[in-house]
Amino acid sequence: MKRREFVGLTGLATGALFLPSIPGLASSPVDPARLLEAVDPAIKKRLADAALNAAKSAGATYADVRIGRYLNQSIFTREKQVQNIASGESYGAGVRVIANGTWGFAATNTVTEAGMAKAAQLAVQIAKANAKVQKEQVKLAPQKGYGEVSWKTPIEKNAFEVPVKEKVDLLLAANAKALDNGASFVNSALFQINEQKYFASTDGSYIDQDIHRIWPTFSATAIDRSTGKFRTRDGLSAPMGLGYEYMMPKAADKIAGPSGTGLIGYRNSYDILEDAALAARQAKEKLTAKSVVPGKYDLVLDPNHLGLTIHETIGHATELDRVLGYEANYAGTSFATLDWKAKNAPYGSKLVNIVADKTQTGSLGAVGYDDEGVKTGEWDIIKDGKLVDYQKTRDQAHIVNQDHSDGCSYSQSWRDVQFQRMANISLRPGKEKLSVDEMISKVDKGIYIAGRGSFSIDQQRYNSQFGGTVFYAIEKGKIAGILEDVAYQTNTVEFWNSCSAICDQSDYRLFGSFFDGKGQPSQVSAVSHGSATTRFNGVNVINTARKIG
Repeated sequence: MKRREFVGLTGLATGALFLPSIPGLASSPVDPARLLEAVDPAIKKRLADAALNAAKSAGATYADVRIGRYLNQSIFTREKQVQNIASGESYGAGVRVIANGTWGFAATNTVTEAGMAKAAQLAVQIAKANAKVQKEQVKLAPQKGYGEVSWKTPIEKNAFEVPVKEKVDLLLAANAKALDNGASFVNSALFQINEQKYFASTDGSYIDQDIHRIWPTFSATAIDRSTGKFRTRDGLSAPMGLGYEYMMPKAADKIAGPSGTGLIGYRNSYDILEDAALAARQAKEKLTAKSVVPGKYDLVLDPNHLGLTIHETIGHATELDRVLGYEANYAGTSFATLDWKAKNAPYGSKLVNIVADKTQTGSLGAVGYDDEGVKTGEWDIIKDGKLVDYQKTRDQAHIVNQDHSDGCSYSQSWRDVQFQRMANISLRPGKEKLSVDEMISKVDKGIYIAGRGSFSIDQQRYNSQFGGTVFYAIEKGKIAGILEDVAYQTNTVEFWNSCSAICDQSDYRLFGSFFDGKGQPSQVSAVSHGSATTRFNGVNVINTARKIG
């Protein structure tokens, strides 16, 4: 079958798969236009009230309902071929209650008034059974009801409205750019997610939200066929909480990287064709690059790299459930315990100011309200180098003597219970004007690192090792060529205390994690981490290609 026929037929089949039994969406199963229609909030309110009333009648002192419709589409290509186009939809409801001071949860894909009431009654039964072994009753921070409100990701173009063929053609064009510039192999992908979420609670909230996320990515590989040696350079995109406008590059969104690298930083739009061409050239350059000499270096870290380090060493370390040991069996604990915080020891240098923010436009974690109906906002995690707060949900606030939630509750779907997930955790940019080239000019012996790479970190989020995508030597204030086999080893406190300079707001960009895993059963969430290019002095660098012994 020709590619054009394949894409056309796949789009038609997708339309048939996307239409379950959803109230108000009855239509021909091959009418793609119907896929974009949302369920009427009035219908969802009636369904939610059926669950809330049933829960209270069964003995619940609190109840919340989440009705969710989740759309996703993933497109995969390699060189000149389409490998796969996968589209899916999930629709159902989850009911969470407190009865006899204990949580209970049940979910259903029978989204009718009778089905919702039945799920609510089951949730109460589960809560009462759990209460027999519960040691302490649940204490919820107070939360006012907001009535009927709504929130939408401020997108310009819905990715699900864009024809599949147009998206496939863009990915294949990126592949062609990589091949034309020296790549031996290239694959690319485009992930798109739309969460249509409705929340209602006995506090009096009825919240309708429409959330969009998108992630284009690729990997270009160059091979030296005479030696069999190969090197890869991945795309430097960041997954974003935006629509398809992210794939429509604007010159104003581009930020030049260090002189001598050709790198471009992208803010609110991404030029996949430009990045693919550069990636192929850099992959070829890496084939003959010098291998790093181990030692102490000043590191200049691009936001697309530093975001992962922030995620692992601060984002996870300051989740209160991990701090309290709730995640110890699966994901580990944190060195940043309540006792450690009480010592007022420096987490980083005085330049380090880390903020949690679930309202930042374009970020993956941006929502108007969390999955407990808490209005989201911004708060300090680290201020002037000192740990000042954690990330919390309603039933955790009292543990740290606070009377409010931070709005950190999230569930990946209607069938999974919501629990504490990471907010957008970002490093505030420097206050003084400082460009990347100016920062590099003050480095005598250093390495510039861009892009995410392999990493390792211990169960307490303390000792770690991070690689990257592309590395450049810095010698006497100048970029001095590409390097290979670079990784840095450090511990969290040592690393952040070595922070010596941060570029200003004009260099600020977002890094993102599209599939961040946590919990048992495991769930994924999406979260962004913002920063400007940042310098760290005297960090231990190892050579990953050298054998020990």
